[in-house]
Amino acid sequence: MADQHFLGIDCGTESVRAAIFDPQGKMIASEAIPYPVYHPHPGWAEQNPEEWWAAIVAAVRKTVEKSEVHPHSIAGISGDFTSCTVVFMDEKFHLLRPAIIWMDVRAADQARRIAASGYEALKYNGYGNVSAEWMPCKALWVKENQPEIWAKARYVGEYVDWFMHRLTGEWVGSINNTSIRWYYDRNTGGFPTDFYEGIGLGDLLARFPQRILNLGEVVGTLRPEVADELGLRAGIPVAQGGADAYIAMLGLDVVEPGKMAFIVGSSHLLLGQSAHQFHGKGIFGAYTDCLIPGQYTVEGGQISTGSVVRWFRDNFAGNHVQKAQALGVSAYDLLTEEAAQLPPGSDGLIVLDYWQGNRTPYVDPEARGMIWGLTLSHTPAHVFRAIMEGIAYGTEHILRTMRQYGYVAQELVASGGPTKSKLWMQIHADVSNVPISLTEAGASAAVLGAAICAAVGCGVYPSLAAASKAMVRVTDRIVPDSATHEAYQFFVDKYINTYPRMRELMHEMARHIARQTHR
Repeated sequence: MADQHFLGIDCGTESVRAAIFDPQGKMIASEAIPYPVYHPHPGWAEQNPEEWWAAIVAAVRKTVEKSEVHPHSIAGISGDFTSCTVVFMDEKFHLLRPAIIWMDVRAADQARRIAASGYEALKYNGYGNVSAEWMPCKALWVKENQPEIWAKARYVGEYVDWFMHRLTGEWVGSINNTSIRWYYDRNTGGFPTDFYEGIGLGDLLARFPQRILNLGEVVGTLRPEVADELGLRAGIPVAQGGADAYIAMLGLDVVEPGKMAFIVGSSHLLLGQSAHQFHGKGIFGAYTDCLIPGQYTVEGGQISTGSVVRWFRDNFAGNHVQKAQALGVSAYDLLTEEAAQLPPGSDGLIVLDYWQGNRTPYVDPEARGMIWGLTLSHTPAHVFRAIMEGIAYGTEHILRTMRQYGYVAQELVASGGPTKSKLWMQIHADVSNVPISLTEAGASAAVLGAAICAAVGCGVYPSLAAASKAMVRVTDRIVPDSATHEAYQFFVDKYINTYPRMRELMHEMARHIARQTHR
């Protein structure tokens, strides 16, 4: 086992990153290659899969070269991918149009109609609004607006499906993305035929992959001509992958009930494992088998988090930015140092983090951000801390919503750039009274998760849970302070009570501005 290595390929929004790991989870080498996103119309976002492939080839070749490992030592391959990135191909697997990527929201009207359909499949949306990102919305838009494409489309899938076919020649689906975004439920027989027929997509089902594999299950082997392009050995097992954030759960060792992956960056995502199935308003899931067979995965998220912190720094912290430049430090460090001296609640400031709407628990694209409680005594450091606290209140609101359905997070395992802020992570722990663990992989959790899938696919480890245990290491643990937690509860309640009181005004404002913009 010592001379075996695993190749993970992280296919993101702006680039692809390849990385080689050893059986203990140590990264040997990695390389990222960018590719473009095209925006032909407002709200549209597309990519060219041939540009994906060129980047994948370059990233893999450069990673192998940097690693100095022999290509024959690579025992398995897998990947993680953006979810809801949809491809349309003809009977020969030739692409019919650019891929419609996850952030594309052209299918908003289709999403509203699907949400109004009332089918039981909508349990995965918490019986609420449907995101225009999800597969059926995009497929229905193409059927209604590009019928010539639809007529030729023999195969419809996502980035992961296209990738697996390119490597192996097999047309298979992943239990992961089919469950989380295609309404597939293995407990009820797979794809909900009544739902697809009722929304006008009965003819989509035959275009989907019919063989649905678990994460880490072998899709096929690396084709000789593809091996030549990548500089690898033909016949390497290629293991099933899935959506990047979910594969990151494996790279954080979140493979058992009670643990939650806490993926933080420009946005926040919470993904946890449950031993039982449950559904309810305000949460996404719980998805059957989408990570570990026999378990269910629950999802919640905040759209604007680190992006709001950056917005404040860039627009309202000019003095701190100038001072930081003079001192050769980060403006965030100066703001954090001042914010750390302030009490919980930032002397009465509440920030509602809905700069780009609310993902959960309201699924409200017309919600808007707020700062209230301002007085002349408040400083930039107060607002900076209040933003971090408001985001933490939003996370706690999601956790409270999950608790209503019996799901209690006992530990958050965090990954992403904001984990570098000890203050912010401590605020999160204190607000929710949940410990937060950090791992060695850090921001590389997704590509490590892909390598974990590869390690299972080639038989080095017997299960995803066993591979995660062996390849993930915790490096730090942030423990909540009980007194600070109690102090925060007043402010969390005020945060939660703000949206219901302001909802109608927010919607009126959002719609008024939208009308002005489209004149």
